Amino acid sequence: VQLQASGGGLVQAGGSLRLSCATSGLNFGNYVMGWFRQAPGKEREFVLAINWSGTIYADSVKGRFTASRDNAKNTVYLQMNSLNPDDTAVYYCAANRRGNARNSADYNYWGQGTQVTVSS
Repeated sequence: VQLQASGGGLVQAGGSLRLSCATSGLNFGNYVMGWFRQAPGKEREFVLAINWSGTIYADSVKGRFTASRDNAKNTVYLQMNSLNPDDTAVYYCAANRRGNARNSADYNYWGQGTQVTVSS
């Protein structure tokens, strides 16, 4: 199983980025796909998770971030709008077969992370 996150970069505050997470070796439709992030010196935190019925969000990104998934391409996307410097982190995608979608410990597979840097 492989998860490959991409799309990170440097963006100014107020800007947007779209991250992608391409998966292989996974029965993609059976997994909840989550995004987490980790800023320097901080613990990894939940961003959002998307399954077949909808998306759940961390309060810090609600109204700014959205997720979508293309089951035909086995890929999940994270659209990030109205970015601010507090969003600077390494962003990880992960796959969860069952369990609490907000809990990183319940995820079975992880991508390598992609850096997002938001300048003020």
